[in-house]
Amino acid sequence: MKNNFTILLSIFALFFVQAQENKFNLVVGTYTKSCDSKGIYVYEFDSNSADYNLKSSTDNIINPSYLTVSNDNKFVYSVSENDKKSAVSAFKFDSKSGKLDLINSEFSKGQNCCYIINNDKNVITANYSSGSISVFGKNNDGSITEVKQVVQHIGKGINEKRQEAAHAHMVYFSPDKKYVLANDLGTDKVYVYQYNPNVGSEILKLKNTVSVNPGGGPRHLTFSKDGKFVYLLQELDGKIIVFRYSNGNLKKIDEASVVSKDFKGTFTAADIHISPDGKFLYATNRKEANDISFFKILKNGKLNYEGRTSTLGDGPRNFAIDPTGNFLLVGHQYSNNIVIFKRNKETGILTDTGKKIELCSPVCLVFTKI
Repeated sequence: MKNNFTILLSIFALFFVQAQENKFNLVVGTYTKSCDSKGIYVYEFDSNSADYNLKSSTDNIINPSYLTVSNDNKFVYSVSENDKKSAVSAFKFDSKSGKLDLINSEFSKGQNCCYIINNDKNVITANYSSGSISVFGKNNDGSITEVKQVVQHIGKGINEKRQEAAHAHMVYFSPDKKYVLANDLGTDKVYVYQYNPNVGSEILKLKNTVSVNPGGGPRHLTFSKDGKFVYLLQELDGKIIVFRYSNGNLKKIDEASVVSKDFKGTFTAADIHISPDGKFLYATNRKEANDISFFKILKNGKLNYEGRTSTLGDGPRNFAIDPTGNFLLVGHQYSNNIVIFKRNKETGILTDTGKKIELCSPVCLVFTKI
């Protein structure tokens, strides 16, 4: 009898552990001025069932449109996209309860910071309206220092309405953290900076720049799982540029598009991510398109178009694939919801689960461990 009880207890414990392993935090950044939003929201997400529940939210944070979580899962860093008053905030993060406690905030010395990354030493933002990059130091308690370095981009592109000046749109660490790549929509360039985390001022030092399609408008990029290829999504022409990557150098090898040949409406490409298994690449497109395209990644790094589907909302600004690869969640800036798709791991095909998270203007989705 005692042995039977022990066996049942072991089975129950194993089931509990497996159930917990399938649950993650979904941290969501929003715009707060267009509708009723408290700022950053934390949900528990079940990667087996796509069930979710709200755990916590912040208060009085203006436009925390993009955020990043520290490697140890103890801190969250968020932009506050607010024109000349744009700032970055540091939060203490309790991953179990989802609670976020504000530690401090510092002005970015740049206008409308729209992307943010961090590592153990620094927090770095791309500032869209001022076309610059800001670097903040990190303190032991997770707080951030005043800005230690501002890098200013100079130039413009051929699109007079969108490329009248530099518009830094993304900063992204290389897999080995030796470089920071910065996309500039206004100058049609990718800037590659050598990353020197331990120096006092020149933390980012320009290594080279890569010019892309005139009028293309580089927006977001991502690395292949093996770090050998870079996939750059251009907002203004909808192209995905594929580069071979090595030690801070980019060489173009392929080009694809998120716009169908017979599409006649307006569009602006938005976000790009690779599935956890490294087999498929997805990219969203907004305006009248409001869809997501997916491609199979070939062994040589090139892309094979597989399909395209509606995101079932308006303004698919950002999306995230849960760490198990079971579901893909799309945040819609204008229809105020996050649509949950089931993802076929073998084919990459997305199907609607019928589940949505109703939320004011979600624009950044990040999964973390609990």
